[in-house]
Amino acid sequence: MAYNFSEKSEATFQKIKGQFPDKRSLILPCLYFLQRDQGFVDKEGMGYIAERLGDPISLAQVYGVATFYTMYNKAPVGKFHVQICSNISCYLAGSDDVTREFCNSLGIEKGETSDDGFFTVEEVQCLGACGYAPVVQINDSYHENLKPNDVSGLIQALKTEGK
Repeated sequence: MAYNFSEKSEATFQKIKGQFPDKRSLILPCLYFLQRDQGFVDKEGMGYIAERLGDPISLAQVYGVATFYTMYNKAPVGKFHVQICSNISCYLAGSDDVTREFCNSLGIEKGETSDDGFFTVEEVQCLGACGYAPVVQINDSYHENLKPNDVSGLIQALKTEGK
């Protein structure tokens, strides 16, 4: 696969690269651009970023950053990336029941993607909204105080939106 930033990402990269005298500071935005453009960041994409940033940035440095942060998908995910908080506040408020309902409704297990490619369901640690538990992040949107009986309606709305 040939890696290049999209036109939008390339324009933003050109705009911001002069604002960071230390090239290491560009690793995070570049990882974001690549993920936004293709949905995930794999090792080849990390190599592309290391090449774009040039010396002294190495693939190992880009890889270290990408694997440290859980916000970067290292493999393709569905059109709707469902991340269910399983930390203590959400767990006590029933996040395990919400996870089970998502998986049962979609016919998949945690970590899998639905056959239609629309949904990937994962449990994650702390989404930072403990007062609104249980919390589910779907792509860039938070769904708070979610209950198992809310899941089917949410799935239907997302399927409609995705068509």
